[in-house]
Amino acid sequence: MIGTFRIRFLESASGNLKSKSGPADQNRKWFGIVAIGVTFAMCGAVAQAQQPGKIPWIGYLTGSGSSPNQAFVQGMRDLGYVEGKNIAFVYRTAEGKTERYADLAAELVRLKVEIVFADGSGAALAAKKATSTIPIVMTNVANPVGTGLVASLARPGGNITGLTNVSGELGGKLLELLKEIVPRLTRVAILRTAGSPNDLFVKEMEVPARALGVKLIPLVVQEPDDIEGAFRAMSKERSNGLIMRLPSFVYSAHFKRVAELTMKNRLPAISTSSNWVDVGGLVSYGEDPNLSYRRAATYVDKILKSAKPADLPVEAPTKFELRINLKAAQQISLTIPPNVLARADKVIK
Repeated sequence: MIGTFRIRFLESASGNLKSKSGPADQNRKWFGIVAIGVTFAMCGAVAQAQQPGKIPWIGYLTGSGSSPNQAFVQGMRDLGYVEGKNIAFVYRTAEGKTERYADLAAELVRLKVEIVFADGSGAALAAKKATSTIPIVMTNVANPVGTGLVASLARPGGNITGLTNVSGELGGKLLELLKEIVPRLTRVAILRTAGSPNDLFVKEMEVPARALGVKLIPLVVQEPDDIEGAFRAMSKERSNGLIMRLPSFVYSAHFKRVAELTMKNRLPAISTSSNWVDVGGLVSYGEDPNLSYRRAATYVDKILKSAKPADLPVEAPTKFELRINLKAAQQISLTIPPNVLARADKVIK
């Protein structure tokens, strides 16, 4: 830009000099023009030297939403990163359509982002397939070892690390809680989507289910329109309890309808999503999602400071929240045992 401007300026000045000045005047004016040109060039060099260093791009891949999770962004701020100043986010969302993950992950790789932040199992699996060199930080991921995302939690290997929600152990805990709340529990439906993480989730619940004398009834829901049919199947199977395993990024908009159906069918239901009790569901038990996102920011920070994902152990949640909706319990004439109520982190009355 500076060089082009200077050439055009000199050409214009040359035409004016030829028409209006003698040889001596032209020499003096040419000297002044050249001096101006040199000044422009020096200013350009100084400006270039004063430009900040390259800002690292974080490719944020998720299933829904319109911007990166704010707890994650705040976690980055707490570590000294300010968007637009020393960090930038390239945001890509599947908009609830899991088949879009592959293309979106490939796009982030083409953009040569420094790190891919994968929010959820689907995003992490797509990112891993898209690149074996760009570091990947995952969160909200179910069973990363069982799905092949990492070699082990302690030594992940490869280019991916981050946080897991410990699907197998958590599934057993959900079942135990539901059994405490409903002692007569014998047949539990699991409302889930198809896919490896959820298949493993069901498989790892088989042992605690046998120990508790509970029969598991997995029901696959691929689209929100399938929910009504799933509840008809629960009735046919005589289910007297429900575990929600639907990914919130697809079904969060339909959680209220699902909660209404559990009330209509007088079906005690538990979910790992904290949103569940907020929309009228009975019980939720899971990690604090905000804490998980803030912890994920520390992984991004370490990798930006040259740590290798293979050397960063995958972190499992250490804090879980129990939330209970007493209004929902009253609607289905269910009394929450006092010992369970006393352990609740939040009670909706």
